[in-house]
Amino acid sequence: MRELSIFIDESGDFGPYEKHAPYYVLSLVFHDQSEDIGGHLESIHRSLNDRGLPEDHAIHTGPLIRREKDYQWMPMPDRRSLFRVLVDFVRHCTITHRSWVFAKRDNGDSDQLVTSMSRALGAFIRENSAFFMLWDRIVVYYDNGQKEITNVVNSVFNALLSSAEVRKVSPSDYSLFQAADLCCTLALLEQKIRAGGLSQSERDFFSTPKNSAERALKRGYFKTLDAKRFVG
Repeated sequence: MRELSIFIDESGDFGPYEKHAPYYVLSLVFHDQSEDIGGHLESIHRSLNDRGLPEDHAIHTGPLIRREKDYQWMPMPDRRSLFRVLVDFVRHCTITHRSWVFAKRDNGDSDQLVTSMSRALGAFIRENSAFFMLWDRIVVYYDNGQKEITNVVNSVFNALLSSAEVRKVSPSDYSLFQAADLCCTLALLEQKIRAGGLSQSERDFFSTPKNSAERALKRGYFKTLDAKRFVG
């Protein structure tokens, strides 16, 4: 039986447009279950233990960059190192992703934003129907973090893919769900650079003595994102 796993994460909220949070991001990470990533999982768990974190710690890239929540005590070099742990995991795993960035200014309210996401996700599935028909079973994982996304995921996948099963997941249970979190963050940063709007915390986190944050992201992290982009 050929099984495809799809991990979904989001970045943003369904509130009105605000200058400091103008975008909503949706990312899907795809993994063929016949591709063994056990060694990569062992590596990321070992890296977490080496940094004094439990192996089931869920790396949340947004708070990591902003030094929030679990990372308030962590100095900058350690936070950067932990970010690279997740980037290296994504780089070496046999996975792909598809990410969308929605401008909230172009979507008047939450209903319009949900409609835009449903249309984008539905169009993607239909355009790649030959790929999705290859699988005997498709399991879609989402943490039910936002009810609007839960509704979109359930309605679109159940309507278009008879082999799809949607499950609730905890981020700490699956490193591939954390990979979707990373894809969201990098897709958002890429959009913010195009719009000329990195925050100060983002500039501080990614800049180096030799490169600006923008240049460091383009030369390093965005290449990983591009190499893993889904091609039907």
